[in-house]
Amino acid sequence: MRFIRKLGLALGLGAAIASSSALAQQAQFITVLTGGTSGVYYPLGVSLSQIYGKAIPGAKSSVQATKASAENLNLLQAGRGEIAFTLGDALSDAWKGNEEAGFKVPLKKLRGVAGIYSNYIQIVASADSGIKTLADLKGKRVAVGAPKSGTEINARAILKGAGLSYKDLGKVEYLPFGESVELMKNRQIDATLISAGLGVSALRDLATSVKMIVVPIPADVVTKINDPAYIAGTIPANTYEGQTASVTTVAIENFIVTHESVPTDTVYKMTKAMYENLDQMVAAHTAAKAIRREEGPMHMPLALHPGAEKYYREVGLIK
Repeated sequence: MRFIRKLGLALGLGAAIASSSALAQQAQFITVLTGGTSGVYYPLGVSLSQIYGKAIPGAKSSVQATKASAENLNLLQAGRGEIAFTLGDALSDAWKGNEEAGFKVPLKKLRGVAGIYSNYIQIVASADSGIKTLADLKGKRVAVGAPKSGTEINARAILKGAGLSYKDLGKVEYLPFGESVELMKNRQIDATLISAGLGVSALRDLATSVKMIVVPIPADVVTKINDPAYIAGTIPANTYEGQTASVTTVAIENFIVTHESVPTDTVYKMTKAMYENLDQMVAAHTAAKAIRREEGPMHMPLALHPGAEKYYREVGLIK
């Protein structure tokens, strides 16, 4: 009897271990790489993580705040994340291996998931700085984004297109959105360049504290940049408090990307879940209003992940 009881306990324990092992194997860890907490990537990433947690059985999703594009892509290449947000020009640089942009070798493990919405280069200056044009940035204190971030890559391109460089500025601060806005509030810098969706919270906050000017980026500057990732755009009037007229600027498409080692079925489910729950992303940030499924597989500067490709074929966007 005692032997039978021990045998039953052993079998029960074995079954529990086997069941636990099976559950561990089924669990899919999904780390969403975003950006600074005051930007657009972060709230959208939180929303995506919540969507994945509900829509994908066994998914253990989490969000990681980062320095955005360049860091996200390098983390994906190293397998330290499953999905990430990035700017299109940084993604193109990573795929090719542009060392100046922070990519010593081509990041060939990356795979595309979706084109989402456009970032707008938004250069704002305090009204009392006297800055009204790009040329007025000469000799001024300017924040250009975190080092090697997508924003900082954008800053170099915009200045170059305008015939300027960091040497022409009075002082260059390498800071993410939130920190640069705090310095502007305290009159420690004159202007900041932010690459984000329209209505970014950091600038909405700044506009309520400091009278600011949104500096236009003329179409001829876009032409001189000579990069297909950069297209002419407009910041509509009243996007920010006190901005009563529309302002010409530059737009750059954002992408969601993954890496080749993430299972096909997982990426398929992530892609499908995002498009089926866009209302939740819009609730997280209005930038998500611009996400269109029909445009998801378009303009990819790298290979699509097989899981994303499976979804786009299923809905007839890829033949």
